[in-house]
Amino acid sequence: MKNKHLIIIIVILFVISIISSPKKTTSFNNVKKPIKEEIVLNVLDKKTNEIIKINLEDYVIGVVSGEMPASFSEEALKAQAIASRTYAIFKLNNNNGKSYDLVTDITNQVYLNSDEQQNLWKENYEKYHDKISKCVKDTEGLVMKYNDEVIASYYFAYSNGKTEDVEYVFKDNKDYLKSVESTEGINITNEVTMSKEEFCSKLNIECGDIKITNKLLTTSNRVDKIDINNKTFNGTEIRKLLNLKSTDFDIKYDNNIVITTKGYGHGVGMSQYGANYLAKNGKTYEEILKYYYQNINISKINV
Repeated sequence: MKNKHLIIIIVILFVISIISSPKKTTSFNNVKKPIKEEIVLNVLDKKTNEIIKINLEDYVIGVVSGEMPASFSEEALKAQAIASRTYAIFKLNNNNGKSYDLVTDITNQVYLNSDEQQNLWKENYEKYHDKISKCVKDTEGLVMKYNDEVIASYYFAYSNGKTEDVEYVFKDNKDYLKSVESTEGINITNEVTMSKEEFCSKLNIECGDIKITNKLLTTSNRVDKIDINNKTFNGTEIRKLLNLKSTDFDIKYDNNIVITTKGYGHGVGMSQYGANYLAKNGKTYEEILKYYYQNINISKINV
């Protein structure tokens, strides 16, 4: 009887040892896959003045929705997605201790939430949202770098036929932001008319006879400096004070002031309409970006 009990105990212990023993597996099955780290941005909503947390890729969807017409070619939208993502990471890396990384308006990049996208696109919301989401997904995590540093990927609506050298606008010297030819495929000319009194008031000058002298141009034919009634302005200052679309402007004056501009935006980096023109002519997002941002590489974000 004792021997029988002993045998039963031995069998039970043997079974327990088998159950508790680790299973043999190949070495690669034992290696845990790294958990993908998400980048979350602190974004100041200028409409509510609240800081909201947004996942990077969701943020890029909102920015492409706000910054580029959804009707544009997919390769242009992909180029915009990478430019917007790159700019977000550039700002994140250069936060300088602020409580937020970006703001939702043209101060940085225009961001539209889902409700704002629906208001913009109405019955086309689902089609355009899906289109932009796909372009963002197809370029997920991709940013532009120069000398292994994420670049300041400025962009604007459309040019006067050339992009602007960064030094004339942002007083910086970046080798990847030099002036290049840019075909837009649209009418680039706009006209603004105002009274002489309004013109003088906005520029804070004496309003006698209008006298314009010493007009100096940049290499892209935009105004660098100009004297109006013996007061010196730079081109970006005039653009801001008079709410002009571009610093490529010509002022004619008689009873009223008539200002003709070419282009829309600061002119630095990628022209959005130029990108769409290139896309419609068979260029890929990579070719578009490497044309407007010289000697850059496109790679995944390091987190």
